[in-house]
Amino acid sequence: MNTPLSHYLILSALLFCIGLAGAVARRSAILVLIGVELMLNAANLNFIAFWRYGPHAEALTGVMFVLFSIAIAAAEVAVGLALVIAIYRQRKTAQVDCLDSLKG
Repeated sequence: MNTPLSHYLILSALLFCIGLAGAVARRSAILVLIGVELMLNAANLNFIAFWRYGPHAEALTGVMFVLFSIAIAAAEVAVGLALVIAIYRQRKTAQVDCLDSLKG
């Protein structure tokens, strides 16, 4: 039973839309970061799907892109969470709407 490429692309588009809606509509900085991570996972799913259904599936190029993307996403989460913690300590809130100025 072989799943066609279109199913993976539809799932990836749904994940990306959910992540985009979460990143735009949420007020909490943590939920915005989760939305960004969902969008990155949708891109990773596209990389793997196109690699698997591409002409040279034995080349492992898609897997290498995904591994680099996961490493970059982990670094992005670490820096983003550190920024959220620093802002929370300074302002006592993690709501994005309350962060209208970056002056100390």
